[in-house]
Amino acid sequence: MPAGTRYGKIGPGIDPTGSDALRGGRMGIDCRAYDQKRDYGAVGEFLVRTYGAIVHGSHRNWLQPRWEYMHYHPAILDRHQELARCAVWCEGETIVAAIHFEDRMGVVYVELDPAYPHLRREILERAIERLAGDFKDGRAVHVYLDDEDGAFQEAATAMGFVRLPGKHAEIMMALRAEALPAETRSPEGFEIIGLDQDDDLRKVHRVMHRGFDHSGEAPEDELDARRRKLSAPNLRKDLTAVARAPSGEFVSFCGMWMDTVNRVAYVEPVATDPEYRRRGLGTAVVLEGVRRCAREGAALAYVGSDQPFYLSMGFEPCYRHSLWRKSLGSA
Repeated sequence: MPAGTRYGKIGPGIDPTGSDALRGGRMGIDCRAYDQKRDYGAVGEFLVRTYGAIVHGSHRNWLQPRWEYMHYHPAILDRHQELARCAVWCEGETIVAAIHFEDRMGVVYVELDPAYPHLRREILERAIERLAGDFKDGRAVHVYLDDEDGAFQEAATAMGFVRLPGKHAEIMMALRAEALPAETRSPEGFEIIGLDQDDDLRKVHRVMHRGFDHSGEAPEDELDARRRKLSAPNLRKDLTAVARAPSGEFVSFCGMWMDTVNRVAYVEPVATDPEYRRRGLGTAVVLEGVRRCAREGAALAYVGSDQPFYLSMGFEPCYRHSLWRKSLGSA
């Protein structure tokens, strides 16, 4: 389990072909382009493996469910050449580091095994070389770095990166299973059920469409995209909670993911129909989803947010990644 931090007491030229053209890492470590077919599962296993290995002062990686959610999002379907600009570092067949974007070229995430701290500078060099993007104020590369990893920050500063204001940071919060309330009441007439009890795709599509503040009814031509999101192997329908209105429609939704190896859960996504907000339905589905994961053995549930909504139900900030920028000239 990651050591406690000041954010709380909880846990832890471009070759787009995917070839080995990036070889040349130090100490028997090779760096190569990310190949989704070959590397997607291996990176996921790496994230599971390194979760429990993180120690105080080292960079904390994504949880595996976020990596999975990214790849099952329809926005990634036609971006194979861009994904090949990402990179992995391997010692033999074992992945020990990776750099990648999520949905915006030029905004980079780092995954690093804490046993390989000497890779920090090379990781930043590769990010500059392979994953820069064009922005309104010019070409640049942005990298999220853990606030507790002072050595990474020093390396970034020496290379000309500047930390951006706190509003750009990503904050992770967590809720301990033992801190869960015994039960959460929902408004009369509404049911809090598992998605396995009613997995009507159109109901899910409607609440997600409206819950993310899109106007009108959910477009039929986006149903396949919604189906793909729900097909991710570790998105558990039996753990995902929805609020069903008297009409039968879903009005609040909380997706739940499990990393059973590390006994942690991940909350993503959460949405409530605007017409049904401020009734406690969002709180009810999140807490029910976490409670179901706790029964499966999860000791912690994480969410990538610091919204008061999550603070109000007991989530506590546990770590933060600040965004660092290096300008590379005009676009």
